[in-house]
Amino acid sequence: MLLGLSASAQTSTPDAPSAAPAAITQVLARWDAEADKDLKAVVVRQRGRIIAERYYNGEAPATLHDVRSAGKSITSLLVGAALDRKCIRSLTDPLERYVTEAKGRPSGTISLDQILTMRSGLQADDRDPESPGHEDRLDASPDPFQFALSLPVLPGRDHRYVYNSATAYLAGLAVEGATGRSLEAFAAEALFKPLGITRWHWAKDAAGHAKGQGNLSLTARDFSSIGQLVLNRGTYESRRILSASWIEESLRPRVAIGIWDPYADHYGYFWYSKTHAARGEPVQVSFASGNGGNKIYVVPSRDLVVAITSSAYGQARGQRRSEAILKALLEAIPSKEPR
Repeated sequence: MLLGLSASAQTSTPDAPSAAPAAITQVLARWDAEADKDLKAVVVRQRGRIIAERYYNGEAPATLHDVRSAGKSITSLLVGAALDRKCIRSLTDPLERYVTEAKGRPSGTISLDQILTMRSGLQADDRDPESPGHEDRLDASPDPFQFALSLPVLPGRDHRYVYNSATAYLAGLAVEGATGRSLEAFAAEALFKPLGITRWHWAKDAAGHAKGQGNLSLTARDFSSIGQLVLNRGTYESRRILSASWIEESLRPRVAIGIWDPYADHYGYFWYSKTHAARGEPVQVSFASGNGGNKIYVVPSRDLVVAITSSAYGQARGQRRSEAILKALLEAIPSKEPR
């Protein structure tokens, strides 16, 4: 079933968090005997280090776990890395500037900003199984590359937010076209290796492209390292990996989505945000989210990162459970600065 605690969670040190590790351990233990056996891991970081981690239902620290659409948020970081390197000139550029095969097609006119905010106008809606660009059709296509580029685009420029994987797939193609590297190779150079991530698996589609929309597998600890990078506004262990401006732009609330999504208030560049209430005060949380309850929660006011892996794929309980874990931890962990 269970359990792994980091050494730092069991040892009092001068830079230990203000909340007793025992309180955090008690929170995580609530899910030990859960009837559903699909929670896999929770890793908690505060002040830059792991203070607690717990594994459930056969998971182990070395297990690679498919974080599903949380990979979209990592694709966003790679867009930022390409922008930092000036491989991408501007987010106002159309897709066709970086994906030559998009020239002359409606998809080629979509700007990168529209892509990253899910306002592409593509006729793709993952909430509607009948949508031409539904993710199941994208995955089943013998050539997802051509499938995505050939999708119709609604007329006009001021498109509304519609969540779909086809749009995020285009973001991955843009990174590849801009950098001249495969998405996975660029991720290794620009993100994973600087973070010390040496093991991962990024599923490829039938056209041979890593899926910018998700299906990236990481260990729970490495998943949390992504969150630490974001919390640190682009640095990790004192090394600058991404520009602070990109992190700020990625997390900035751009589209109000609470009417559609009970777990989020706003959407940024493939990152979500929500204001929770804990200990009598509002707590701003930015997060990556994947099917089944896979999450990276970033909480600046607590100097906190919570990474959760779960295989409750296609089950609403996974999202509910992850939010419940976050809320319980927010109640257990005070603000980073005493009042």
